[in-house]
Amino acid sequence: MNNNDKITAVCPGTYDPVTEGHLDIIRRAAILFDRVVVGVLASSPRKDTLFGVDEREAMLEASLPSNTNIKVEVFDTLLVDFARKWGASALVKGLRAISDFEYEFQMAQLNRKLAPDLETIYLMASPEYSFLSSSGVKEIAKYGGNVDDLVPEAVIRRFEELFQ
Repeated sequence: MNNNDKITAVCPGTYDPVTEGHLDIIRRAAILFDRVVVGVLASSPRKDTLFGVDEREAMLEASLPSNTNIKVEVFDTLLVDFARKWGASALVKGLRAISDFEYEFQMAQLNRKLAPDLETIYLMASPEYSFLSSSGVKEIAKYGGNVDDLVPEAVIRRFEELFQ
């Protein structure tokens, strides 16, 4: 199989910061697809980020095993254009609760309109991460709560620098 025959999926997000829930979805996607490109959105129109894009990318790379079928890359284009750049046939997103569904449904329909050949696939959050959000983790860390089992070591270290 050459590189062009690989079935590629994109796992997009702001990852501000990456959580164990994100990593769980990425690892599970890596089992299903030949190549997974973790797309780190440079800036979000919906929310301000605590961490700069280079730092978010570095924390993701530090939290994922090297020499695998997972690649991390920043993007600042339409998601469908980023997916096309990689020859992706799927977008993989995690769903935690019904509250995620409405927004994700709208985005999937817009993406389908722009790229009918690009499927959106949802993986349900593992039960232990069904409550987990980046914004919740940031709030816990800011006020001195323990996030050790919610985020990878690279994020824990950065929170310690910021909030202690």
